[in-house]
Amino acid sequence: MNTEQDIPEPSVPLDPRLLEILVCPLTRGPLTYDRAHNELISPKAGLAYPIRNGIPIMLADEARRLES
Repeated sequence: MNTEQDIPEPSVPLDPRLLEILVCPLTRGPLTYDRAHNELISPKAGLAYPIRNGIPIMLADEARRLES
């Protein structure tokens, strides 16, 4: 039986204009796009926000903590 975690997330390209206006919701700092992991990275917060179906999920609860 497959769960959502077993199914790979298809990579939908992020609109570059979106990256220009989005900031980290915790720090209000800039974000960088990690194409390999399909995430927006906030170095200041140490978080990686997922992008699902081309939509950034800008919730700290959904973000992955970055390794030091």
